[in-house]
Amino acid sequence: MKAAVQHEYGPPGDVFTVKDLATPTIKDDEVLVEMRAAGANWADKSMTMGKPYVMRLGYGFRGPRKGIRGTDIAGVVQAVGFGVEDIHVGDEVLGWCPGAFASFAAVPADHLVKKPASLSFEEAAAMPMAGSVALQALRDVAGVEPGDKVLVNGASGGIGSFAVQIAKAMGAEVWGVCSTPNIDLVKSLHADHVVDYTKEDFTEGAERFDVILDMADNRTIAQRRRVLEPGGTLIPNSGEGGPWLGSIGRILKARLMSPFVNHRLKPFLSISKKKDLEELVRLVEDGALRPVVGSTYSMADTGLAIEEAGSGHARGKVVITP
Repeated sequence: MKAAVQHEYGPPGDVFTVKDLATPTIKDDEVLVEMRAAGANWADKSMTMGKPYVMRLGYGFRGPRKGIRGTDIAGVVQAVGFGVEDIHVGDEVLGWCPGAFASFAAVPADHLVKKPASLSFEEAAAMPMAGSVALQALRDVAGVEPGDKVLVNGASGGIGSFAVQIAKAMGAEVWGVCSTPNIDLVKSLHADHVVDYTKEDFTEGAERFDVILDMADNRTIAQRRRVLEPGGTLIPNSGEGGPWLGSIGRILKARLMSPFVNHRLKPFLSISKKKDLEELVRLVEDGALRPVVGSTYSMADTGLAIEEAGSGHARGKVVITP
């Protein structure tokens, strides 16, 4: 099979080579998926660069132990393990696994759901990680209820574009913050209000919000708290942080501050769950959600795809195809 293999830590454009490798052998509880599309995420750039350095304790100190990046996958099932009952050869699926930037991947069966017929493979591959983060942030962390005022900073990006739609499906009144070229996109996601950050600073306005999901990290915690209702929730979910600990310092600062202020400061780490993929699929089938694919790259350009996904300025999701 073909795979984009990372041979050392460094800039994504410099460290990937497409190689011929053996097709993975599946275990009893796994499924062999032929990749039709794979989503690139901000985390792929972090792992490619080997920063923050603390992550090398798990991924390899001098170089990556596993050279195939990628987590989000959509494709067609080619083989199933002995213990798999609800997935069959020929099924079109989406889910998550290590090593998605390859022609084939061995995926645990409980990491997959059936692809909605209404979605292309590219749209399906855009959904697992970004969609799950948005869903968990709004439902589990913020506890959004109908009528809540929700602001999504970075509304045109991968996670932000999901968050706008999910918040609307939950009955919230939604503000989306983006740049001028992305205003029409955010409006198409059914945001009730769109703020052009090049012309207006939402932290200086009169509006107060019950929830702020911040994917841009271009304002201080104090500035964002200024426009939160008492008891409101701020979820800071962006920012690279320092080279050694990355965003851990920012997360600790918010957690330490939260008990002493009249707002809930709730950074969190998303954990992929099949039930959340099933919920995202339900929203798609109900017509409440549609993944936004901004750019598509071939496997040969995996490094460029990762650069864009990790730039902080991607429009929608970045997707890689074979």
